[in-house]
Amino acid sequence: MTLQKISKIIVAILGLLGVIFLVRIISAGDDAIKSGEEAGLVDPMAYIAYVVLGVILVLVIFFVLKNLFTNTKSLKNTLIGIGAFAAVIIISYVAAGGDPMEYKLQDGIATDGQSHMVGTGLIAFYILLAVAAISMIFSGVKKVISK
Repeated sequence: MTLQKISKIIVAILGLLGVIFLVRIISAGDDAIKSGEEAGLVDPMAYIAYVVLGVILVLVIFFVLKNLFTNTKSLKNTLIGIGAFAAVIIISYVAAGGDPMEYKLQDGIATDGQSHMVGTGLIAFYILLAVAAISMIFSGVKKVISK
């Protein structure tokens, strides 16, 4: 059997199980599930979703890594992109300052480190937003000039 046939069989089995559990959930009704009487019907459906998500993540990571290592040009471009993103994060971390004000959270009070990381995230967002806006403006102007 080829990998394609095996994957089709697995997809068919998971789809059939999903349909069976969905019919059972619908037939139980909203009120029974909300009251907790038929909570056991929802759990198998959630486990199927977790299995499917896990399989998809493993396959995506596998094929991305396989493509990166077989195509050296894309590996170089990927590493440049990761390096540029890391540079933005480092610049943002250095530029972010601690906030002397205390912020109340559900679990207590925000620490200086938490405040610093929030500032880092905001500054990184602003830098990336500016780069995206400048890139769009530049490509638009370039497209207008070339016509």
